[in-house]
Amino acid sequence: MTNIENQKFIALDNSEKNYLSWVFDVKLYLSVKKLRHTIDEDNAASNEERATALIFLRHHIDDGLKYEYLTVENPLELWQNLNDRFEHLKAVVLPKALND
Repeated sequence: MTNIENQKFIALDNSEKNYLSWVFDVKLYLSVKKLRHTIDEDNAASNEERATALIFLRHHIDDGLKYEYLTVENPLELWQNLNDRFEHLKAVVLPKALND
């Protein structure tokens, strides 16, 4: 198994400040590791791929978020839960960035 113990980028902060950049970083990293499909709907990921992706995601979120989503055992479910929680930022941050 690849070395997923070291953080590859800054963990998702509970304060929501870095969600959009975190999403981009996670998608890129999972793509490079050929695990991007583990966070896509109706994927056919193996148990090992799901476990690896889940460990990676949990390693890159704030400790408070880890505790809140402690019982989530599927990377897709964790991804969707975080998206549901933070997706409002796309409507707030992106239009502001486009106008700057």
